Amino acid sequence: QVQLVESGGGLVQTGGSLRLSCAASGRTLSTYAMGWFRQAPGKERDFVAAINWSGSSTDYADAVKGRFTISRDNAKNTVYLQMNSLKPEDTAVYYCAAEPSYNLVVTIGNYDYWGQGTQVTVSS
Repeated sequence: QVQLVESGGGLVQTGGSLRLSCAASGRTLSTYAMGWFRQAPGKERDFVAAINWSGSSTDYADAVKGRFTISRDNAKNTVYLQMNSLKPEDTAVYYCAAEPSYNLVVTIGNYDYWGQGTQVTVSS
């Protein structure tokens, strides 16, 4: 079983940047597909970005394309989400998720392991 811990959230002004990290323990991430999701108050948890086991394939929600970048360092057992040009509508709790798969996984229901989340607040 893998445990995930997110970090790097905080308060930032519109147009600013944050880098989220998701550190894993318990298992090596090199055989896991990884994803980032977010949940704003009163809304469902939505897909943000996903990356396959090697980092060779990624996918993004339309709302974040061109602004967010997902990456991973399997040697460090860590996945990252670089968020640039942040907007108030990006405000949410951000969760990382892991699924033992060599494929890209973008569907929330296909992820078995979740972190506790980190709050991102973008002020206008």
